[in-house]
Amino acid sequence: MKFIDCLFGVCLLLSLTPIHAQNQLTRKQDYITPNDFRGSDTERIQAAVDSAAKATKTIVIPAFNANGANSWKVDKAILLPSDITVILENCQIQLSDSCRDNMFRSDNIIIGEKDIAWNTNIRIIGIGRVVLRGADNPRATGDAARTLVLAPQPGRVSYGSDAGRKDRKQKGDWRNIMILMAYVNGFTLQNVTIENSHAWAISFERTLNADISDIVFHLPEEQWVNGERKVVHNRDGIDLRQGCKYFRINNISGTTEDDFIALTSLGEVNPNHVIGDFHSTMITASGWYGPQDDIEEITITNIQCETNTRAVAIRAVDSAGIHHIYINGIVAKARYNSMLVGGRGYGKPSLPGRIHDMHAMNLMSTGEALILIESPIANCTFLNGIYAGPKAEPVVYSIDKSEIKNLVLQNLIRN
Repeated sequence: MKFIDCLFGVCLLLSLTPIHAQNQLTRKQDYITPNDFRGSDTERIQAAVDSAAKATKTIVIPAFNANGANSWKVDKAILLPSDITVILENCQIQLSDSCRDNMFRSDNIIIGEKDIAWNTNIRIIGIGRVVLRGADNPRATGDAARTLVLAPQPGRVSYGSDAGRKDRKQKGDWRNIMILMAYVNGFTLQNVTIENSHAWAISFERTLNADISDIVFHLPEEQWVNGERKVVHNRDGIDLRQGCKYFRINNISGTTEDDFIALTSLGEVNPNHVIGDFHSTMITASGWYGPQDDIEEITITNIQCETNTRAVAIRAVDSAGIHHIYINGIVAKARYNSMLVGGRGYGKPSLPGRIHDMHAMNLMSTGEALILIESPIANCTFLNGIYAGPKAEPVVYSIDKSEIKNLVLQNLIRN
């Protein structure tokens, strides 16, 4: 145990070293800043985005706020169009206590519609030390199944200052996600620290060709509000939902209350789904509608994390496909395991072989297992792992091994 604690500490320390973007700001006329506009912080940031979309295609949010504050407060989601670059320069952006919305969201999502047009080429790039932070006293936290409460208690609940108010929705939903992208082809997020998100920090739905790198999470289970201890649930790091393809996720570190990274295809087909339904943690339709909704061609590298659950969780139900997943390098202090493959309790069991061609190597974890396999996977390989937990075997199965096809396990040891 001492070995993995030391190695985890070294890796996490290295991961917290600021990453300086290669892009350097040049002439002022090359970009637009919210300080060029009047209004609230939210209004000025959105005005800068809207103006840049028509001209420079680049907005810079600097450390200096012209209103004299040392941070930027967001009251509602900043909507990002196609072909926009948002450069965050040594700044802090925080959701206000009145905000019950995302911090950033792709602007193609029109609430109440049944169809979504694709957005393309959205980039959020941090330069220097950039912090994106949830509210000091959030109105709502947790996923769509969580009921808001004011004090910690048993059950499927999560803190929210809106708890008990008859005029306010009493469960969480997709608005609790800090960064939400749907139907986007081409997305980049680099060099930011995310603290105290209201649920998942970053979520993607039906998004293609994304590059996520150099992200640090500080998403603990507890948050102090006005001197009182509150409990916040569903603080995942990165979530990929239905239809996400061609992702590169690299150099992600920190702490999460829930899954550090989750690849998830759950839910039932609903032909009457309306975009932005406030009864879901997804803003687009849940359920698997065909191969276009498979999660595939995902590369995950250099993960150093501490999590109450798992480093990487892969879950699918029924016919939903998750395949061609490549993982290299996980160092995790996890309560359960470094990898969950399958996931039960979310609907119909995953059909044989629908999770396939997954290859992971260089894994290290504490917890109840290095790898937990819960579904009849096929054509998968797990190489080079060190398990430093209390159980006898690094790989645990909750299904009959005969249901698994072409599984290769090599050099997985218990430390």
